Amino acid sequence: MTVSIRPDPGVSAFDAVAGRRSIRRFLPDPVPYAVVDNMLATASRAPSGQNMQPWLVHVVTGDTRARLCSVVADAVIAGERSDEYAYFPAEIREPYRARRRKIGFDLFAIYGIGRDDLEGRQRVLLRNFDFFGAPVGLFFTMERDWGYGAWIDMGNFMTNIMTLAPAFGLATCPQQAWAEYGAAVRRVLPVPDDHVIVSGMALGVPDLEAPVNALVTERVATSAFVRHHG
Repeated sequence: MTVSIRPDPGVSAFDAVAGRRSIRRFLPDPVPYAVVDNMLATASRAPSGQNMQPWLVHVVTGDTRARLCSVVADAVIAGERSDEYAYFPAEIREPYRARRRKIGFDLFAIYGIGRDDLEGRQRVLLRNFDFFGAPVGLFFTMERDWGYGAWIDMGNFMTNIMTLAPAFGLATCPQQAWAEYGAAVRRVLPVPDDHVIVSGMALGVPDLEAPVNALVTERVATSAFVRHHG
């Protein structure tokens, strides 16, 4: 898979959605800014309430990327967590707890890390803060005073990026984990105080030989979440 300046028309929207998975190891191949800009411009066709388009994107590469990864990794090791917002409820109930545990166990099995290997778990955690080796990091922010609707808009925008990536020979991994260390991120990126860091995202060429990228997470049957009326 190689980076393409122009999108491949042979990659259908159905294939991009059905084949989407979070990539956790990337090749170091650079991604031209023209490709990133094209993807972001196209993704901005996402619907938003009354066309407000509340999103802001910070594209991080090169020396800034390296510095950011170092600063945030140090904060993780030091236990300096500073959540931008509460992603999960205080107590995760079933069936969500079981789903969360399964993806964790599946990943640790691929990495060969036992349940009591705390050092190994830390190494896996820290890979998040190197964008899993991807050369491009995206950070999505918006003004804090937006209501719930803007979060929906942001999700639409981010999903468009993930759907478009395969047409350019790229892959992604949405990374909300960066928002758990917002204070550290802000030491490097000029994120305004009145903005919330919603999520990060790794973008690059996937390493298709990496065992971790063979992981395909399960989805429940539609009967578990669809209710027909009529």
